[in-house]
Amino acid sequence: MSTRGLPARLLVGLAALTALAVAGIGGLALRPPGLLAVGLAAVVTACLAGGVARESLAEADGPPRRTPLEAAWRTGALTIGVLLFLSGTAVLGGAALTALAGAVLAVGALGLWLLRAGTPVRPVAPDDLPAGGRLPAPAPQRPVGGVRPAEAGGTVTFQPPVATLSTAALGREWLATTEALAGRLDPAARQSIVRRRQDALDELERRDPAGFARWLAEGPLPGSDPADYLTEGPDAA
Repeated sequence: MSTRGLPARLLVGLAALTALAVAGIGGLALRPPGLLAVGLAAVVTACLAGGVARESLAEADGPPRRTPLEAAWRTGALTIGVLLFLSGTAVLGGAALTALAGAVLAVGALGLWLLRAGTPVRPVAPDDLPAGGRLPAPAPQRPVGGVRPAEAGGTVTFQPPVATLSTAALGREWLATTEALAGRLDPAARQSIVRRRQDALDELERRDPAGFARWLAEGPLPGSDPADYLTEGPDAA
């Protein structure tokens, strides 16, 4: 077993035991109203952390680092530990020691956050490559109903212009974009689809105002094809 880093581990363990002892003293020194305040603070921070984790989980494409429940209980436990530790420093050393301990905790938390945020991505080493020395090419994305992913930014572009499509093609595109909007999209892609659908509606109304009005009068459903209510109508010049 390697002894490298053993002194550092001993120091970390000693510091953890000291902090635990100070927190225990702080917990014993608090009266019931103070303990209730610590518990309420832990509940509030746990709820906030769980909400943030849930929003991150909804926006993330890959597997989450932490579930909302795990983030909630970790944050709540950390809040209780920090508050009890500050209470213990107030009992042992008064306001000056408490202020010093709070500053040390704040600086340590900021440093830890900066270290995590600035961790560089490890480049691909030759040993990481498969046989042949090349990484496998990513699978091509399949366009859906006239919706083509752009090369960057995750936005969605549409080709060709609505004025060059037939009425039936506009109806198929309307159904395809309805299905696309029901999924998870980034804001830029969703806005691009909404603009395209508005252009398609304007073009359908231009071609057959009476048929377009019948479609609207029946209350268009998600699976309703507006082309079924329209004649082919005049094409663009």
